[in-house]
Amino acid sequence: MNLIRDLGELPDAWRAGVVAIGNCDGVHRGHARIVERLLAMRERLGGPAVVFTFDPPPAHVLRPASAPAPLTWIERKAELLTELGVDAVIAFPTDEAFLKLEPREFFDRVVHDHLSARGLVEGPNFFFGRQRQGDVELLAGYCRQTGVELEVVEPVRWDGQIISSSRVRALIAAGEVGSVREMLTQPYRIRGQVIHGAGRGSQLGYPTANLGQVDTLLPGVGIYAGRALVDGQFWPAAMSVGGNPTFDEGELKIEAYLVGYDGSLYDRTIEVDFLSRLRDIERFDSVGSLVSQLDRDVAATLEVVDRWDTRSSINDPRIT
Repeated sequence: MNLIRDLGELPDAWRAGVVAIGNCDGVHRGHARIVERLLAMRERLGGPAVVFTFDPPPAHVLRPASAPAPLTWIERKAELLTELGVDAVIAFPTDEAFLKLEPREFFDRVVHDHLSARGLVEGPNFFFGRQRQGDVELLAGYCRQTGVELEVVEPVRWDGQIISSSRVRALIAAGEVGSVREMLTQPYRIRGQVIHGAGRGSQLGYPTANLGQVDTLLPGVGIYAGRALVDGQFWPAAMSVGGNPTFDEGELKIEAYLVGYDGSLYDRTIEVDFLSRLRDIERFDSVGSLVSQLDRDVAATLEVVDRWDTRSSINDPRIT
């Protein structure tokens, strides 16, 4: 994975290629189509295929109080883009001065001077420069003047509606991770540091890893089937996002029971993928009833993970 944060340290090997510019939050199928066209342009024009993105996203600089929670941290974003075939990812350290650049200044400084781009690939809703004044029509004019090839890629639709980061974000917040899984190039993932909880899971026979310091959007309250990544290995994980009404605990927590894992995870950072929502969080009349439900949740989780592991590809007819 080639990730760089300083244009002043950009190797020559990453210049004079083809570039896509954007937030790429979540790295969904729309982003994947742009990358697909970027790689095709690389074959024609030569040079590297580079994605230029922003860290933090512009909204977090311009309106931090109302900016949406991100779907991916920057290293994960670069990893996903690299898996699609991108040669390098530039995570530009966004600040107010950069966001005040006029569209022509942005084009000249980034596209021409720093990247020496031969070609650009963008979606139709691409905006750039101060107050998003630049659009693809203005960009096309700049490209014609400077001899840069431009391709504008139509958005991807799922179930008749355009796939966008905002749509993915809304579905995650609603807990619809199964639908989200089809829109993203990989299952939705969060990361967090394992912190000490009440220890009640161990008493019930299901010791859980309690995740703190999660820096991306949390799925809606519910019980989920997924998988946890620890030391490069995936473990089936039955997960809970929310409180524990059976024990009168209303505080929102993220807990994951790693099926088959035997070891301490305290103070470690782990990553978990959400594959399917199993059910609502419920209050049970007895501890025995709760444990019986946990048994069923774990069995359902193993089925979901097994189905995911055996899928060789995703061919969803709702994708257009």
